[in-house]
Amino acid sequence: MKVLFLTNEYPPHIYGGAGVHVGYLSHELAKTMPVEVRCFGDQHFEERNLKVIGFELDTSNFTCPKPLRSAFGAVRRCIDFNTTNIDADLVHCHTWYTHFGGILAKKNYGIPLVVTVHSLEPLRPWKREQLAGGYDFSLWVEKTALEIADAIIAVSSETKRDIERLFNVDSARVHVIHNGIDLAQYGKVDSTVALGHYGIDPNAPYLLFVGRITRQKGFQHLVRAIQFMDRGFQIVLCAAAPDTPGMAEEMKTAVEREKAYRHGIIWIDEMVDQKTACELYSHAAVFVCPSIYEPFGIINLEAMACETAVVASAVGGIKEVVVDGETGFLVPLEQMNESPFEASNPEKFARDLAARINQLMKDRQLRERFGKAGRKRAEENFSWEAIAAKTKKLYETLKH
Repeated sequence: MKVLFLTNEYPPHIYGGAGVHVGYLSHELAKTMPVEVRCFGDQHFEERNLKVIGFELDTSNFTCPKPLRSAFGAVRRCIDFNTTNIDADLVHCHTWYTHFGGILAKKNYGIPLVVTVHSLEPLRPWKREQLAGGYDFSLWVEKTALEIADAIIAVSSETKRDIERLFNVDSARVHVIHNGIDLAQYGKVDSTVALGHYGIDPNAPYLLFVGRITRQKGFQHLVRAIQFMDRGFQIVLCAAAPDTPGMAEEMKTAVEREKAYRHGIIWIDEMVDQKTACELYSHAAVFVCPSIYEPFGIINLEAMACETAVVASAVGGIKEVVVDGETGFLVPLEQMNESPFEASNPEKFARDLAARINQLMKDRQLRERFGKAGRKRAEENFSWEAIAAKTKKLYETLKH
């Protein structure tokens, strides 16, 4: 059996958990079966059973409104995915950007369609700020793909429940297979080269955030919580790739305001590589994930693998990764209805987030205990080898 992956992001061009997932899963599956990956970008390489083909597209000559270029660019590449002959036995799509390509492959080549749900568009209404009318297209293409898919993979039990609630799908077609972690690549390291490069004092504790500047990742709540945090530690914000220029400016202003009252706030305005991320995780006293929507939250797993205590919002799949009181603290988040899916009491959430961070910052012994337990949990429950085996087993049930 040969499988074709369709994905908008693939290493080295990744900006979120979906890209990490596809990279590791494709390599692990390729140990036992032929895998071809078609992705957005300039990637192109072959190694044994794995072939990766990037599809580049310059949207600068599109005369449509700028927010629509993303949607139309996705459609164009999904068509290109299909006009290049497909000889796979199954197509597996990741993120709504490639769902149209999966639909075309299923209908035109007559092969089964598998969709992995890394997030759900109806639960991300803030994406309209970024996509404008393209958000309506993303809603439609996701709904269409999920309702005709031969199998759907949810990255958490919470995501499975959301799929069954929001779409007309048979629950028997929805399978939970968690994300994973490469334990050989993610682990505690001694090097402090990156800390020096970014001006982080390795001899002083620091709180770490790693993620995109989006409403989904809760960056705005973390910045609001800074005013309630004790002053005896550094705050490292490894945050980039804003959804919109407006969001970027809003957060820049908010962080500058906090810097005026507090020393030791360091903003790393770039998406760092895996080696740098490991160093940042390894030396952080506490890692924070204040997301308001998170189907899985692979970022928490990365921090846990590096033996770092976690403080995270108790939403979505995070509750299946972080064990409250064992590998970190989960902070309850009371939310409004799904649109805009925001905190109903932002100040309370900010205060609660800061309280748990302050508690851990004062208790080194507890931090270390959480860190050791986090690594153990990652080792016992989230290996890519096991995840690939479950995925392959699902593929086998779809053979024509």
